[in-house]
Amino acid sequence: MRSPRRCSRNGCPRQAVATLTYVYNESTAVVGPLAAFAEPHTYDLCEPHARSLTAPRGWNVVRHEGEFEPPPPSADDLVALAEAVREAARPAPPRPPSDDRGGGPQHHHNPQTGRRGHLRVIPPNH
Repeated sequence: MRSPRRCSRNGCPRQAVATLTYVYNESTAVVGPLAAFAEPHTYDLCEPHARSLTAPRGWNVVRHEGEFEPPPPSADDLVALAEAVREAARPAPPRPPSDDRGGGPQHHHNPQTGRRGHLRVIPPNH
């Protein structure tokens, strides 16, 4: 499942709701609603970082007035969610009966090697 876009600020785990774009030839930083697609040379910001952004001395900040809202789910998000629900609802495949007639791998707990399923602990004297 595709995860939502996150804030570009280092260490910030919050969901992005705004996009920061620098217009270098006008010495302006523009903070607006989250762009539909992540673009090179733009930065996604969460609401606290979008509201508190400051620009270098001599630069202007043009900031969206109003609420920053998270983007609505896209068709890709809805398809991924439906696939995840479908996968979670799928019953587990039946396990083959285990018997000692050589019909496949055995998964018995062996106290000597500590075998359990597909994992094995080897005693230190080996």
